[in-house]
Amino acid sequence: MFKHILVPTDGSPLATIALDNAIALASGIGSRLTVLYVVEPFHTFSLDPDQLGETQKSYEAHSIEWADNILGHAAGKARAASVACETLRVVADEPYRAIIETAMDRGVDLIAMASHGRRGLDAVLLGSQTQKVLTHSGIPVLVYR
Repeated sequence: MFKHILVPTDGSPLATIALDNAIALASGIGSRLTVLYVVEPFHTFSLDPDQLGETQKSYEAHSIEWADNILGHAAGKARAASVACETLRVVADEPYRAIIETAMDRGVDLIAMASHGRRGLDAVLLGSQTQKVLTHSGIPVLVYR
């Protein structure tokens, strides 16, 4: 079965549900987890409201603090369920690529992640990291909606 599960998270409520389900799955089958948070690098020209009005240093500090907080909560949940868990924070422009590269580098055999289920124009404009992982990954992907 699956021995090592990668769980990418952004800390959203839906991603938290996926994390909770992945922890339950890992606990039930004796797997270990790696929880991944991908930080988007600072861009001088951006439409992202989190980057507007911030300096690069303050953005990076805030992003690292935010990611580490989410990863700390994830590790605590895994620990409470007696699931071995490693956390990892990476900086990448394209989260789906970072997810797949991390999965390959860490030797995981399942990626468990959330999908917001965007359709139509939202899916076209916002894109779907989950869809991109599904399309490009050679590793099985379990999607929680």
